[in-house]
Amino acid sequence: MEDLIRQLYQDRAGERDTLAIVVVEKEYHPLSITDGFDVIILLVNQNTDITWDVKHYTVANKYVSFHSLSQAMVHQTLIIGNHRRLIDWIINGKIMFDRNEFLQEVKERIDIFPPGDRAKKMTIQFTKMLRRFEEGKTLFRSGHLFDAFSNMMHSLHHLARLSVIHHGLFPEVIVWEQVRYIEPQIYKLYHELLHSEESLEKRIELLILATELAIHSKTEVGSQHFLSVIQSMNKEWSASELMGLSELSDYRLDIELLVRHLLEKRILTSETEDTRAVGINKIKYLLK
Repeated sequence: MEDLIRQLYQDRAGERDTLAIVVVEKEYHPLSITDGFDVIILLVNQNTDITWDVKHYTVANKYVSFHSLSQAMVHQTLIIGNHRRLIDWIINGKIMFDRNEFLQEVKERIDIFPPGDRAKKMTIQFTKMLRRFEEGKTLFRSGHLFDAFSNMMHSLHHLARLSVIHHGLFPEVIVWEQVRYIEPQIYKLYHELLHSEESLEKRIELLILATELAIHSKTEVGSQHFLSVIQSMNKEWSASELMGLSELSDYRLDIELLVRHLLEKRILTSETEDTRAVGINKIKYLLK
């Protein structure tokens, strides 16, 4: 079996663009997300034209999924965290090839979790939490209870990930097991919501209150990356200028919501600027 699987990737190890090859077998890693496949082969390359390519095979009655992706995609995933299964494969997979210890350095970066990575990931999770919270609250007020509950639970999940990151760890697939020991009060809230005999409306009300308190307590760490970027440049910012900053590109679509929240908390302040049209002023933001 191993010899047959090796035939799928052994020639690729000799190619100049290939940086690393990892194999994950579901049989030995039952918690790994493999999308129903028995074996995952992960190949990381330097070819920026291939962001993520997938091929499927059958090998001795086993289903194999072969993923080829770029080095840039790996680094993007480390920050944004859109593909947690990829982090899982890198951590738990068996390294079959590693040019110049590329993958070993990636794993060390995950273990060390540099403060810069951590701050950006926390702000990404904080803005996602804000987004889900605002949408959930709006839906609740409109009487759409199922959709409101779904959004509020997603907001709680982002809070859980933010808490794990704040403690210097990468959020794993089993994130609630991490939260259980790191911040038991959040885990207790989640547990009570799942097992509560209260009406759906009452549970949503509890979620709104608890999330509001969490947002208040996490604002400082959750906005740290954003505030450090704008503080370093010490100027007034328009909304379009903030959204155009490359350092903020990973959460640019939620910047408006974050700015409004920081205005309410009086961490940011705003000033108006005249335009050519009488009675219409442009808003600019600065650190208070």
